[in-house]
Amino acid sequence: MSIPKNAPASVRIDAWLWSIRAYKTRSVATAACRAGHVKLNDANAKAAHTVVPGDTIRVRQPGYDRILEVRRLINKRVGAEAASHCFTDHTPARPALPALGLPQRDRGTGRPTKKDRRDMDKLRTED
Repeated sequence: MSIPKNAPASVRIDAWLWSIRAYKTRSVATAACRAGHVKLNDANAKAAHTVVPGDTIRVRQPGYDRILEVRRLINKRVGAEAASHCFTDHTPARPALPALGLPQRDRGTGRPTKKDRRDMDKLRTED
């Protein structure tokens, strides 16, 4: 499915976020706007705010913020490949989680013995 050629002049922000697949349903996108998780050009956005090409949208997602620039307007949900042409993603790369230095027990070895637990506690408190 391709993007319709006769794009609208403006689209509601909740409908646009649903159309580009930032949210699974339009009601979830509306709820995110109500909760203050969506900012349009660095200002809180209500669900009925309209977007135009060139606008910057910041969407709070679990663990990070996604920064999107509107390139093309759509108000109907399209395929993921077609939706990717409607925005530019300016989200910075997420930092990798630091690896914990805790030892891992082999699967199937059962519960640690009292001696094993003491050894693990010793390793944790040496830092």
